[in-house]
Amino acid sequence: MELHPVRAPWREPERLFAGAARLHPDLFWLDAGPAAVDGWSWLGVGSRVEVDEVRAVVCAPGVASEGGAFRGGWVGWLAYEDGAARAGAPVAAGDGTPSQWMRAERYIAFEHSARCIWLFAPDPDAFALELDAWAAQPSVGDPQPRTARARHTPAEYAGLIEDCRAAIREGDAYQLCLTTRFDVDGPVDEVAAYLALRGATPAHHGGFVRIEGVTLASASPERFLEVSPHREHGGAVVRTHPIKGTRPRGIDAAADDALRAQLHSSPKERAENVMIVDLMRNDLSRVAQTGTVTVERLLEIESYPAVHQLVSTVAAQLAPGTTVGELWDAAFPAGSMTGAPKLSAMAILHRLERGPRGIFAGCFGWVGVDGGMDAAMVIRSIVVRGDGASVGAGGGITWLSVAAEEVAEVGVKARAPLAALGAQLPPGW
Repeated sequence: MELHPVRAPWREPERLFAGAARLHPDLFWLDAGPAAVDGWSWLGVGSRVEVDEVRAVVCAPGVASEGGAFRGGWVGWLAYEDGAARAGAPVAAGDGTPSQWMRAERYIAFEHSARCIWLFAPDPDAFALELDAWAAQPSVGDPQPRTARARHTPAEYAGLIEDCRAAIREGDAYQLCLTTRFDVDGPVDEVAAYLALRGATPAHHGGFVRIEGVTLASASPERFLEVSPHREHGGAVVRTHPIKGTRPRGIDAAADDALRAQLHSSPKERAENVMIVDLMRNDLSRVAQTGTVTVERLLEIESYPAVHQLVSTVAAQLAPGTTVGELWDAAFPAGSMTGAPKLSAMAILHRLERGPRGIFAGCFGWVGVDGGMDAAMVIRSIVVRGDGASVGAGGGITWLSVAAEEVAEVGVKARAPLAALGAQLPPGW
């Protein structure tokens, strides 16, 4: 099915998204954020495909042109347990949210800098008329107030932190990403929840993906895998952007600057970030051309409405012929969501967490027909399935971790996604 791009006047993505979501069961919105003035967003509909179809694509992206880097292909997510099992780690029984992908059948590319859109469809004229029906749909409602249920109490989570420190003391790991989960019961308007989430915590890699009755709504700040053409030598370059280290935003400018400085100078946070950088260097070396793995930036602060984050970037030139599946097998699950050494860390976390992560701690995004890719981590996210929703949250544990601080960090990370559902954190969190 060939998609033909046609340039058209700007239309507001939020309005089109809300309408499309009322009319189509399977759709995606890869969202650059409500205040985006550059970059691209993509909104469209598609049909589910088997994940092996996506895995077989060879990473050989072309230079971006009209419509941006994504010029047709697949959109979806990888679930944590699927990746952990492929890596040889023990996994919990699934929670009904395996890896899912759809083939984009028609979509809009929003060019934010030019304030125009591109229509990709077999018949762009018919698609342009369809957008009028999307825009005519009723607006969304407000969520119902409620309180979430926690997989662990704060005291139980603090105890698991001490178990992590014991494993580190014994030499079984040197960093562990310990997570928990909050569940919200009752019906969820996932469209309203996503619009509330992106309004409260806008992110450059937000997204809404619904496939076969399961919805992921994410305001992720962490770009996981980006595959793009090498500007000088041809071939494909892969980049990963691990986040390790978090502080809340301050109540005023002085407090905010102090928290930012505290994060950047923290020995624990710096060590944690460098550990994951080293792990990702090793992961990418499995599919990279020899001698091309580099650290492009190290320990830089990125600030978002709710948090400051400590971020680094690792890059490598992919070996010719590398497939999407081979890259996923080398790098997924991401080290920032496991710890290190990766296999040992996943085994320890399986024993401690005692429950599935599902889509949380996985990744989502697009894979192009040319083998380009842009995937973000599933963090700061909501998963809606059946008559309820879940929010995962966690943090990296090292020998220097202080349990009370780690518990507080989980609350900071979970608060905004839960609020978008109209839910409060359980007592103590």
